Amino acid sequence: MLALPQIIPGQMQWILFLLLLFVNSMEMLTQGRRKKRVSVALFENCTGCVMCSEDNGCTACQQRLFLFIWRDGIRQYGTCVHACPPGYFGKRGQELNRCIKCRSPSCESCFSQDFCMKCKEHFFLHKGKCFSVCPPETLTQSSTRECQEKCETAPWGNWSLCTNQGRTCGFKWGTATRVREVIRSSKEESAMCPTLSESRKCRMKKHCPGGKKEKKRKGKQEKKEKKRKRKMDSLMVT
Repeated sequence: MLALPQIIPGQMQWILFLLLLFVNSMEMLTQGRRKKRVSVALFENCTGCVMCSEDNGCTACQQRLFLFIWRDGIRQYGTCVHACPPGYFGKRGQELNRCIKCRSPSCESCFSQDFCMKCKEHFFLHKGKCFSVCPPETLTQSSTRECQEKCETAPWGNWSLCTNQGRTCGFKWGTATRVREVIRSSKEESAMCPTLSESRKCRMKKHCPGGKKEKKRKGKQEKKEKKRKRKMDSLMVT
């Protein structure tokens, strides 16, 4: 068997010292690389910033840009953007423009915190809110992902005169109509409006005033009246 060389205590101290020096050098090298990566990321996140920190990114933006803040665990970071991402809306202020998150998680874009303009997939928009199912008295528009209110109409009007071929007499039967108006309807809703006019069969005056049959009837009545008058006159003479 080979005999291991004996290590003098002084040499042991030098070996430990060299090992500690090597470990320390490796740690410093690793920290340097980490700081370099942080510096590069910080430079990218600070684009458009007026104030930027190594821990939180942008804290103030250039004019017309919006400060967008997001969280990563317990830390939050800021970046300056020209337009706020989905789920946020831009709110301008005297000192700072910020991206404010929409209150509803089903809202993709909003005009204000509580007024949604576009809903996420599988949701329908109605009066600034997002619904999984459209409320009662509304119609689902799959193409626009919106809930449209049903067409609202006024009460029925009075029945028209009974007519046939534009005349109110001279026929046995005619047609009367009535209509109702739309109070509220959009272009999309107009096709969904209920019946706005209806008609029914009605009886007409078969003989028109001043017509041939009417004149003939009056002529017969006049002849009867003259005949009756002559008969009365003859009775008075006798």
